[in-house]
Amino acid sequence: MTELLNIPSRPIDHLALCGAAGDTALIARDGDLDFAGLEAQVGRLAHWLRSEGRARGAAPGARVASWIEKSRLACLLPLAVARAGMVHVPVNPLLKSAQLGHIMADSGAVMLITNAARAAMIANPAFAVHDADAVAAIAAGAGDTLPPSDARPDDLAAILYTSGSTGRPKGVVLSHANMWLGAESVAQYLRLTRADRVLAVLPFSFDYGQNQIFSAWHAGAAVAPLSYLMPRDVVRAIDRLGITTLAGVPPLWVQLVECEWPAGSAATLRRLTNSGGALTRPLVAQLRALFPHVDLYPMYGLTEAFRSTYLDPALVDAHPDSMGRAIPHAEILVCRPDGSLTDDGEPGELVHCGPLVAKGYWQDAARSAQRFRPAPKASRMGGTCVWSGDTVRRDGDGLLYFVSRDDAMIKTAGNRVSPGEVEEVAVQAPGVREAVAFGVPDPRLGAAIVLIVRGDGDEPAQSGLAAHLRATLPNFMQPRDVIWCAELPHNPNGKLDRVQIALDYAQERAA
Repeated sequence: MTELLNIPSRPIDHLALCGAAGDTALIARDGDLDFAGLEAQVGRLAHWLRSEGRARGAAPGARVASWIEKSRLACLLPLAVARAGMVHVPVNPLLKSAQLGHIMADSGAVMLITNAARAAMIANPAFAVHDADAVAAIAAGAGDTLPPSDARPDDLAAILYTSGSTGRPKGVVLSHANMWLGAESVAQYLRLTRADRVLAVLPFSFDYGQNQIFSAWHAGAAVAPLSYLMPRDVVRAIDRLGITTLAGVPPLWVQLVECEWPAGSAATLRRLTNSGGALTRPLVAQLRALFPHVDLYPMYGLTEAFRSTYLDPALVDAHPDSMGRAIPHAEILVCRPDGSLTDDGEPGELVHCGPLVAKGYWQDAARSAQRFRPAPKASRMGGTCVWSGDTVRRDGDGLLYFVSRDDAMIKTAGNRVSPGEVEEVAVQAPGVREAVAFGVPDPRLGAAIVLIVRGDGDEPAQSGLAAHLRATLPNFMQPRDVIWCAELPHNPNGKLDRVQIALDYAQERAA
């Protein structure tokens, strides 16, 4: 695909060569690295990985998994594994041994890099387990190195497993071109420079989180990985490290706008980027009030194609609920079921075409065939595209607006209701911080709407929300049940865990 479109790319491990030798590449608790040090440690780590693989009879393309916290090693591994001619499988450190077992078995990984505590939880592993501290010492040592690779654009570089909130995780297969061009695209539209410092708070097993590193290094900028317990840890890190760029998901922004920000603590921030869920109008307003000098980038993406759209910061105030237009290297179409293009304002399925489209699901031809299909006739780029399953609409100016995931639509009393539309209205009510809507079986309606909210929960807030819903939503969109909670669960990628929230509701009703 990349060669057909004549969009040049490089092997992903070449990111270590993008910055000036003396410029800081990595700011980590276990030691900083400039770009010369980054290249040297990637080369040493790649040499060790290749040697270990060969000693175990592993063929080129063997999978190497990592199950570690954010650290210098966690940042090095994606490049080093690719340089070694292997395929990286990052596992979210928040996952448990059961999920790890599925990922290791499904990917067929021959090697796992983890810490001693996690290794102790693995019974009778069918793969080699290496201590992360020992591997980090090898990278920082003085051993032999591998030079930058000559991998082809379509060679496999990584398998990213989805969070598994709906069934068992599935692995999305990424090529060198997918990852390089994703880094190039984001660095371009965010206008990153070598003067930037990116705070990496999202999981590196998450495509959005991984790209925090890649796009920064593509621009010659520095990355500071941060594992945080409380949102105030993020506030402190921004101030302490002079951070210019922060990527997050909506639940993180909700927490950060509730934090106390000391005067001048965010003075260095230049941009905030959001994906993993739409920003609500109230949240946009709060972010704009808290960070009036900062560019806000709402974005939309899906792991199967990395990133699809972004909204130019200059348009955020006028179009706060838009997901913007296609990012560089992506062609985004809005299609009817027959593949024809929708008219302006007409909802349709978002179809992503171009070289950012992944190679499919790992060893899952059936599910790959459902999601990765030939491009519509109207596509300029052609080839295999991702049919997202997400319903969007396009306005007369070409701006896109998210409607809903098709499988999340609530069919009630003969109407199709988007959970997002109910949630958007709910969070506009005073005292409501977060909201999740879903459908439950109802003999009369087909499905009734349930709304779970996190907020103050006192009587004025409850009555205010009820009045606001009655005044704002039509009758068929009114929730049957409204439940107030002090906390809502999140999945390992920091998003609201909608499946768990609905399951908790069902279990409480059955008790």
